[in-house]
Amino acid sequence: MIATIEISMYALTDGYEQKVIDFIQRVKENKDIRVEVNGLSTQLFGEYNLLMDVLKTEMQTDFENGRAVFLLKIASGERTKDKLPEVLK
Repeated sequence: MIATIEISMYALTDGYEQKVIDFIQRVKENKDIRVEVNGLSTQLFGEYNLLMDVLKTEMQTDFENGRAVFLLKIASGERTKDKLPEVLK
């Protein structure tokens, strides 16, 4: 099943910007996941089980190496801007 995950990471440590960048770069290493980044969150698109496996691993890395909070929205299907009704584009 294809899914979309919108994720925001709040690293509760000094140097939080680099921690967020590092997290995104680690997720981007998996070429089977499409990653779109904006100023407030990151969107991940791909196979649901793969997305969850990658997030499980990468979030654990940050939990073990400092304090962080993650906010996620998860939806089935590919929820991209291109697939919005015309009136919302």
